[in-house]
Order: sequence, then C-alpha cells, then structure tokens
Amino acid sequence: MIPSAALLAVGAFLGAIPAASAECTREGLLAAASSYVAAITAGKTDGLKLSTTDFTYQENNKKADITKGVLTKALKIDLNRSTADTVACASYTMIISSTGSKPYVLATQIRHADNDTSTISMIDIIAATTGSLFFNAPKTLGYIQKEDWTTLDVTNRPSRALLKQVGDAYLDMWTDAKAADTIPWGTNCERVEGSSLTKPCGASLPHGGSAKNNGNRRYVIDETVGSVDVLCSFDSLGNLPDSHEIRVEGGKVKYVHTITV
Repeated sequence: MIPSAALLAVGAFLGAIPAASAECTREGLLAAASSYVAAITAGKTDGLKLSTTDFTYQENNKKADITKGVLTKALKIDLNRSTADTVACASYTMIISSTGSKPYVLATQIRHADNDTSTISMIDIIAATTGSLFFNAPKTLGYIQKEDWTTLDVTNRPSRALLKQVGDAYLDMWTDAKAADTIPWGTNCERVEGSSLTKPCGASLPHGGSAKNNGNRRYVIDETVGSVDVLCSFDSLGNLPDSHEIRVEGGKVKYVHTITV
C-alpha cells in the first residue's frame, strides 16, 4: 500500500502540471464557418454553438442583439468562401446574396476563445446592402466568382508577417503618402470595391491627405491561400464600417476586395 503522504505528494505534483491547451485546427475553424453559413441560409441561430459565458455579436462595428441582426434574414446565398487563421483562432467568410428580396454582401470574422473551436466567442459582421458604397451585389458576384482562390503551393505562400504588412499598408495609404509604394502590386491584380472593378489594382491609389487613421483593425490571416482580411473603421473617409481582403500570390498582390457600409 502506498502511504497517504506519498499519494498527496504525487497529487500535488500532478496538479502543478498545466493542462494541455486545446489546439485550434483548420478543420474546426472551417466547420464553425460552415455552421454560420447554414445559419444565414436558414435565418436561424439555433445551429450555432455560441459560448454561454462570453459571446459577443457585432454588426457594422457595433455590439448588437444577434436575434435582431442580419442572421435572421434567411438569405439566398449565391457565393460563400471561408479562410482560416489557426494562430488567431478565427475565420473569415465572404457571402454574396444577390437574388433574394434584399441583396447583401457580408464580410464576417468568427472568433474562438482558448483555442476551442467547439464554441464561438464572437461573430463580427460587416453587412453591406443597398445604399452602401458602390453597392451592386450581382456585379460584385460576377467579378468575384471568376477568381481563383485555390490553395497555394507551400513554396508560393507568403509569410504571415508579409500579409499583415500588406493589409496595414493598404489601409495606411490614406494617411501615409509612401504606403502605396511599399505594397508589392501584381501586374495582373484586380481590385473590387463594392461593385467597382479596377485593373491593375495598383492604379489610381491615394497617397496620404487624411489626418484620420483607419482604426479598430481586426485580422484574419490565412497563409495557405495567401490572404489577409482586415475589418476596421474607415475613419479616413468618415467612420465607415469596412472590410478589406487581400490575396498575395508569389509575393505579389493578386486580389483586393473592399466591402464598405
């Protein structure tokens, strides 16, 4: 029989060992994103595994009631695409609904606390609809559904640091006269702002002029597809809820998507 004192010592030792933290997986992130797409399609939040202790819903940069937001609209989805950030334990989903009773283009970041993708701690949506900047959902759909977002070969993937740098530099163009020149523009890149298409996307760029930085930046970075999405407040033009998504291929910017309310 082991002496009780020895058992206590072993118990104390085991209690001192930190519990293994959960691993944030790509599969878990994309499964949660899929459940969000299903919820948008149904117009019901019942299927979402929301945290019961610490959940936040935000729509157009303001905390809101999830039971009264765009998730209750039951949208007909014409396009959806998700990326995953295992470092931030977050995903980004773009949704275009162009043929329902009210059109929408949605940029959504979903976040998970403690690397636990089994529950959702935050849903953060930029919801553009009629009246938003350059809004025309059918035109936006026509441009974006032609794009190639296949997984990049490992040797062709940009680093996390480069993707964040590109995302920040793009948003800094309105306040920093030199920011545009630091971005590695591709010769065949495309920029879709609402429904306005610019090719190449390095043309007609701002070079400073505003005193207000575009702030409140939230990032989802996915090196496997070379993407960074930044939700922010576009303060350079007037406190506008905004999403900027950028794809980098071979070290050069290939696509830019802007969704601005």
